[in-house]
Amino acid sequence: MAQASARHILVSTEAKCNELKAAIEGGADFAQVARENSSCPSSRDGGNLGTFRPGQMVREFDQVVFSAPLNVVQGPVKTQFGYHLVEVTDRQD
Repeated sequence: MAQASARHILVSTEAKCNELKAAIEGGADFAQVARENSSCPSSRDGGNLGTFRPGQMVREFDQVVFSAPLNVVQGPVKTQFGYHLVEVTDRQD
């Protein structure tokens, strides 16, 4: 069965999400940006969510994680929790 590992940054606005994405694309460290900005408890671990299977995360998040290329920051991804930047670090189909 498919599974993936990912890390993310969760913020409350699309504008902030885009700002952080630009910073990461400009060379900022994803984990450091997560620690400093993400409202998710995973921020303590650089946004790392560990390994999970399809259906364990909200639908919008799953769609990105199980289709995006590895190690490319995706987003903003809007969910009921806010706006996410997502980086898939590993996936097995």
